[in-house]
Parts: sequence; structure tokens; C-alpha cells
Amino acid sequence: MVPNIKVIIPAFNEEKSIAQVIADIPNIVSEIIVVDNNSNDKTGEVAKNAGATVLFQPKSGYGNACLKGLEYLEILNPKPDIVVFLDGDYSDYPEELTKLVAPIIEKNIDFVIGARDKELRETGSMTFPQRFGNELATRLMRLFFNSKFTDLGPFRAIKYNRLLALNMEDKTYGWTVEMQLKILKKKFSYVEIPVKYRNRIGVSKVSGTLKGAIFAGIKILGWIFKYSLK
Repeated sequence: MVPNIKVIIPAFNEEKSIAQVIADIPNIVSEIIVVDNNSNDKTGEVAKNAGATVLFQPKSGYGNACLKGLEYLEILNPKPDIVVFLDGDYSDYPEELTKLVAPIIEKNIDFVIGARDKELRETGSMTFPQRFGNELATRLMRLFFNSKFTDLGPFRAIKYNRLLALNMEDKTYGWTVEMQLKILKKKFSYVEIPVKYRNRIGVSKVSGTLKGAIFAGIKILGWIFKYSLK
């Protein structure tokens, strides 16, 4: 049976890149959902013209945008089998989606993360705050939870029923690490797949500013220490 795959793309001011992201997503996907996170450019309009379902989330925050996408999935019938999360800045390679969903389809894995392998990354595509934050967070997860994660990459695929069981709640930058911590705590199966990564189109809202980098770091570490005490 062909799985029903939905893609959720949180997007804030990505009018220059979102159409390229949508165009490169493989046709095995049944629906592409772009969540316009209160952009002040034409992100939503461009995404709609490119063929995506566009939702509007006025509350700022990466997690808020993802949660809006999940609210939409809840009203669908039939429900998806697999949900893929992907950024709208064209730093990921959407065509690699087939690699991410393969372990779920072929090996019944619950969760797959696209790990931004150093050998596959374009020079300058990950800033120092991103590299440092990833290394610190994944080291702490290995220390506290015996994790095998090496990255907090946003390009990820998960079974829909497993996603629901996680009861996701973070509304900002802690969304990715929250998902991985809950995967570990619930002992769901997971695997990392090395993926390519390139310089994004436009300026990052997180790593591109000192405030964004610091806030993201605090959120990520907060989730890790919260779960280490449970």
C-alpha cells in the first residue's frame, strides 16, 4: 500500500525560496502544507500559487507554526501515515525526502531525522552558533539518555500516530529537540540519514541574529534539563 505522506513547512518571510522548495518535493507526497507564520512579505501567496495548501498562523514561533499544521491534519480524513517537516528557506534538499521516508516504509522505523553531515554540508551553511548548539545538545542527550542523535536537523519524517503520541507543545525554537527527547523517553525507534545542506536563501531568523541564537540555545538546553530530571 502506498503511504499517505504530508509535508509541513513552517515559513516566515520566505517568498524568495518557498516556490523552489515546493517544486523540488517528490510527487510521492499527497499534500504540501505551508504554514505562513505571520510573514510580512508574499510567502503565503507564492506558496499557494506553487500548489501548496496555505495556513496562516498569526502567533510567531517555529513551534506555533508546526502546531498549526498538526491542527489541520486532525480534521483530515483519511489521516496521513507519515508526516515530514521541512524548512522553507531551501537549505535542505527536498528531493531527499524519499531517503527520509524509506526507513519508515521499508523497516517500520518510527522516526527519521536528516542529519546534516559535515561532508555533505556546503561551506558556511551552518553558523558557529548552530554547530556549537547541535554539538552541545546532542552530547547532553547522549550523556543523559544514551541517545545516538548527532543533529537537531529540521528535515525529519515521523509516523503520524507516533507524532500524536508525543503531545508536542513547544511554541518556539525548542520544537525539534522536544520531539527528539520525547522519542527517546517513549523508546520509539529512530534512525539518522545523512543529508545534504546548503546556504539558505535570505537571513536566518535564529542563527542570523545574536538574540535568536541565544534564545534558541536557552530553549534547547531547557528541554534537555527538564527531561533529565524526570
